[in-house]
Amino acid sequence: MEGWLIAVIVIFVILFLIIVSNIKIVPQANAYVIERFGVYYKTWNTGIHMKVPFMDRIARKVSLKEQVVDFDPQSVITRDNVSMQIDTVVYFQITDSKLYAYGVERPIMAIETLCATTLRNIIGELELDNTLTSRDKINERIREILDEATDAWGIKVKRVELKNILPPREIQIAMEKQMKAERERRARILDAEGEKTSQILVAEGHKEAAILRAEAVKETKIREAQGEAEAIIAVQTALADSLRMLNEAAPSDRVIALKSLETFAKVADGRATKIIIPSELQNMSSLATVLKEMVVDGNVDNTPKAPEAPTEQAPQTTASSHSHPVQPDITGMVDAQAQLRNRARQMLNPNQ
Repeated sequence: MEGWLIAVIVIFVILFLIIVSNIKIVPQANAYVIERFGVYYKTWNTGIHMKVPFMDRIARKVSLKEQVVDFDPQSVITRDNVSMQIDTVVYFQITDSKLYAYGVERPIMAIETLCATTLRNIIGELELDNTLTSRDKINERIREILDEATDAWGIKVKRVELKNILPPREIQIAMEKQMKAERERRARILDAEGEKTSQILVAEGHKEAAILRAEAVKETKIREAQGEAEAIIAVQTALADSLRMLNEAAPSDRVIALKSLETFAKVADGRATKIIIPSELQNMSSLATVLKEMVVDGNVDNTPKAPEAPTEQAPQTTASSHSHPVQPDITGMVDAQAQLRNRARQMLNPNQ
């Protein structure tokens, strides 16, 4: 009895262990490919699953996460016969676990080989400069070709990136020289443009300064002309006022003669080498006689006399302080005085 009980307990323990060992939990973002008697049975997704003992087996555990594979550098030749090394990085994701398990043997190696051959074909159509400047186009073409080829393997190629492009050392030196020459050319162009801009600004500054100076000179001349005009107007106004006041005052003959002598004195102030004497004043003796009669004697006849016709042609002007003194003409003193008074009255009183 006790032996039978022990056997039952052992059987139950063995069955429990078998059941527990066949309970499988599929983690998140994973899938298990199940075979029954060596034939594909089903794919287990995330969760708890029960495997039939001695019938089912897990053929492959597949990760559904996006994966990254960095392939070794591949030797390629460009269209212009430049050999270089290019390594690629492929981002892919398994979308069908069954196709991934049964589609191709060693799918990663298949992807690497397909990527290398596709890269050689694409680079062979491009020149070196286009290869270095067309990475986006190359990446897109490789991705399209790989994605189309790996659909049958249950793989979705997300991105393909050219990690490094390594041309030969000689090409690198030539590229460095070309880059240096290009930068020097740009620097010279920038210097020339800066110099051009500087000269233009300096010329514009000189132009504006010249315009401002010309406007300043113009304004100065205008103001000077306006000042001179105002001064002339003021002088003429003052002269007109003085003449009007003198006319209103009705000066006597003695005042007129005195003003004539003052004017003659201003003219003969010694600054000129020649003196112009009016025809009314024949000589210096008549001027002295008129002055004596006006200031000292005061007995000059104020009655105007008609001018007599000259019997002899008298000189109208005497000039040069260096010439001989003029001989006095006593007979014409009275007539000259009368003529002077008459002309002065006519200038001051034109209406009489």
